[in-house]
Amino acid sequence: MPQGGIEKGEIPAEAALREMEEEIGTRSGEILFESRVWRSYDLPADIAGRMWKGRYRGQTQSWVALRFTGADADIDIHTEHAEFARWQWLQAEEIIERIVPFKRDIYLSVFDEFRHLWAGS
Repeated sequence: MPQGGIEKGEIPAEAALREMEEEIGTRSGEILFESRVWRSYDLPADIAGRMWKGRYRGQTQSWVALRFTGADADIDIHTEHAEFARWQWLQAEEIIERIVPFKRDIYLSVFDEFRHLWAGS
């Protein structure tokens, strides 16, 4: 679930593909759906001072669903500014179980909005 900032002049869909490339080494994705709402979260006080060098206390995010159009071999998490130690495909429910607690409500909300993309498949 690559995430990151939106550069000046970018729209969320463009940022999603750029972040995908920056974080997993490929932009092999097809835009399926863009969230209709922006979602915000605050970092817990015990980590806010050390995350992002203490400059931010949370994020407001726009979510974009993409269909991966590449092959697993295209995914390379050893990018210039690596953010991940490993990766794997998971079902939505498994992601909810593993996400850090302070982001869980965001993910539940996103999955509720995007559920039509995989419901019945």
